[in-house]
Amino acid sequence: MATITYYMTLNSPWSYLGSARFAAMAKTYGHTVDLRPVKFGVIFPQTGGLPLPKRAPARQAYRLQELKRWREVRGLPINIQPKHFPSDETAATRLLIAAKMQGKDAHTLATEMGRALWERDENLADWATLEAAASRAGMDANAIKAAAAPDAEIDALHDAYTEEALAKGVFGAPTYYLESGEFFWGQDRLELLERELAKA
Repeated sequence: MATITYYMTLNSPWSYLGSARFAAMAKTYGHTVDLRPVKFGVIFPQTGGLPLPKRAPARQAYRLQELKRWREVRGLPINIQPKHFPSDETAATRLLIAAKMQGKDAHTLATEMGRALWERDENLADWATLEAAASRAGMDANAIKAAAAPDAEIDALHDAYTEEALAKGVFGAPTYYLESGEFFWGQDRLELLERELAKA
């Protein structure tokens, strides 16, 4: 099976908006998903991007318009201005990478973590939120944490994913990267990604 590398971050509403659709699409076309959380706080300065608070007011306002449009298109009741955004995603990302290292369905877990932030208005820094998200994904957060590698090892892997993404030209979330080297940035490119997968 071909692999699509999925560079994402939990604090991205766009990653969440496309997450379930992307998972279904990959399954339909017989591809596996290799989820790799990355640090866009590191990537943006090196690729010409700006964190949201530093963007011009006009760009920030347009982002909210687009989120309203896309939540209707995708049929997801996201809160475009959740009270816990941006969340401290350190514990959530560690849990996500630990689940991936243990061979669990990290993509489904990421989707449920995204739902916690963007639909349920929960704080990803709260362990109870992560326990509930894992439970919805059919997992036990405490068991994953107990069996996890040390935080330093997980953080090093997070950094490695980030450096890898930079080396591949990734500059935004989500990015869907094919084995051919072609990649698609943004959940609004999922239809274009599907056309490419259908060719194969």
